Amino acid sequence: MATTPLADRIRPKNLSEFVGQEHLVGKKGIIRQLIESDQLPSMIFWGPPGSGKTTLAQVIANTTKSYFSSNSAVTTSLNDVRKIVKEAKERLIAYNQRTIFFLDEIHRFNKAQQDAFLPHVEKGTIVLVGATTENPSFEVIGPLLSRSRVFVLNQLSPEEIKTIAKRGLKELKIKIEPKGVDFLIQAANGDARIALNAIEIAGSLIKTNQKATLQLIKDVFQKQSLLYDKKGDEHYNTISAYIKSMRASDVDAALYYLARMIEAGEDPLFIARRMVIFASEDIGMAQPTALVVANEVFRACDTIGYPECALNLAHGTVYLAKAPKDRSAYNGLRAAQEDVKKHGNLPLPLEILNAPTKLMKELGYGKGYEPYPEKSKNLLPDKLKGKKYYEQER
Repeated sequence: MATTPLADRIRPKNLSEFVGQEHLVGKKGIIRQLIESDQLPSMIFWGPPGSGKTTLAQVIANTTKSYFSSNSAVTTSLNDVRKIVKEAKERLIAYNQRTIFFLDEIHRFNKAQQDAFLPHVEKGTIVLVGATTENPSFEVIGPLLSRSRVFVLNQLSPEEIKTIAKRGLKELKIKIEPKGVDFLIQAANGDARIALNAIEIAGSLIKTNQKATLQLIKDVFQKQSLLYDKKGDEHYNTISAYIKSMRASDVDAALYYLARMIEAGEDPLFIARRMVIFASEDIGMAQPTALVVANEVFRACDTIGYPECALNLAHGTVYLAKAPKDRSAYNGLRAAQEDVKKHGNLPLPLEILNAPTKLMKELGYGKGYEPYPEKSKNLLPDKLKGKKYYEQER
């Protein structure tokens, strides 16, 4: 047991020991009902790290009458899948026993690997239970997703992390001073595994009957970790929150989401690039110089880099958030693109075509063209005459 990670040593064995996700495993929770009736469908647990996905799967393993096969997408090959399916068929025929195929980090399985067990999920040869931190809408193939129930696990609350931390401290027979516990809960950021790992490390650094101090817990963490996968949902969710805050002219919210990205080590050029797009898409003609400012922020970030360029990003964020908004250029472009898609390459009006040859002049190329607004007529293709794409916002 001494060599077993703390998280595994105190892992709940049944629902009564499980902490969090009351909406799923509480008295009226759907997963509790499915487990207790032993009528589990194929399902996918989607939630942040340390929210209890694998633990919930282990609870199922301890309570179900089905055969339980636990696998990780990181180490499971296509041949492994075929072997598990073959054994599941034999088990079903010989003993009328279903097989639950648990696949941790299912998002790491490619399309071919997911396709391999799709027909067996359809036939009921195996019951798939997948766990992922990534949005299954993007990471799980459509046919498999349509045959599975998706259950969303929430980030654990500070109180829930505290409950789990107390179990870990009791298991190791160590204590942490109150301020250290408070810091531990905050730094864990809703991830039970992070909290337990920190307790385990702290326990290895103190002597018997000695309390772990706040400073020791800070040293264990070194730097508070933010949940921020640069290729995952949190990456896109945070930049979306940032853009929408600027769009709503909420300066404080925009600065907060900017700070989250900066602290998580987001590429400053990624943020600045989005600012350049925002300047034309959302501010546009209301304050055309916004594009100049955004471009200068991009150049500053490219030239200076972190940590100083964080100030340039903050400067640009405040400017763009406070600027008046006008999406008329953006809306006009999108409306014009729709007509291009709908009508294809409509014939161009002859008067706006060049006439470098005598024949082209005789055919009317360039005839009647007036370059000045007071004399110019509508120069759209005939089928779109009179169409208005740009409507200035008031």
